[in-house]
Amino acid sequence: MDDLPALPDHEALDCRLPERQTVPVVVASPHSGSFYPPEFLDQAAVPLAALRRAEDAFVDDLFSAAPALGMPFLAARFPRSYVDANREPYELDPGMFEGPLPRPLNHRTTRVAAGLGMIPRVAASGEAIYRGRVPSETIERRLETCWRPYHTALSLLVERTYSTFGGALLVDAHSMPSSASNLGGRDRDGRVDIVLGDNHGESCAPELVTCAEAWLRARGLRVHRNQPYAGGFTTQCYGRPSLARHALQIEINRALYMDETRHERLPTIGVFTKLITGFLEEIGSQAASLLLPQQLAAE
Repeated sequence: MDDLPALPDHEALDCRLPERQTVPVVVASPHSGSFYPPEFLDQAAVPLAALRRAEDAFVDDLFSAAPALGMPFLAARFPRSYVDANREPYELDPGMFEGPLPRPLNHRTTRVAAGLGMIPRVAASGEAIYRGRVPSETIERRLETCWRPYHTALSLLVERTYSTFGGALLVDAHSMPSSASNLGGRDRDGRVDIVLGDNHGESCAPELVTCAEAWLRARGLRVHRNQPYAGGFTTQCYGRPSLARHALQIEINRALYMDETRHERLPTIGVFTKLITGFLEEIGSQAASLLLPQQLAAE
């Protein structure tokens, strides 16, 4: 563990470390950032309110107890509409840019087709974010100032956790608009409160996912797996269960804790934050019991 480099202290990141890490869990929030650079707002063809609808607003508040529970916590300060840290670095729409592109881009994905690449083309409303084409040098500048610092820090947190405990679980924390959570089917009124994403069984041990689902359902929450969110770049990159590295995405219905129109916390946010704290305690305990036998077997 001592051979790993120090965590970067970067203005684009909010990294909160526990006094001592006691469980093999890292919590991350890539989409709760709300600092909008003035030059970005000058380029935007939509108002700030439209850009903010893409935020996972207040998710960093919901999971704020992580360090007190012995878990490192990482959040992006930059907003999702500026740089989406849950995308591949060059997952981009080449038609957005003016000038020579830095390398072949991964533009043949459903996310890029929807305008939601690493530098998004559209706001949550579907409107174009930019008035015109974006200078191509913007790609590397935003990678260097936002995307790479975030993933450098996240990789280090995961590797430090693995070095200490012999395994690691990354909880990738998100929120979803209430309109996206109205899925129909077996749940009351068709509404879903929580979606757990494990990349369709590829990124996390099934025992951990089952534990998370059972705990949440026991508290009266309506839970789906992988529909409509199975996980993005983070679960695909960091989830390697065969190597004792697990990643679980959690999407929370925003209507449970915020007024989506006014972009304000509801009085219920305190109660729901306590529930998320309990969830982290449970998943931390379960991760420790799952990973410790793997560590002992390797010694």
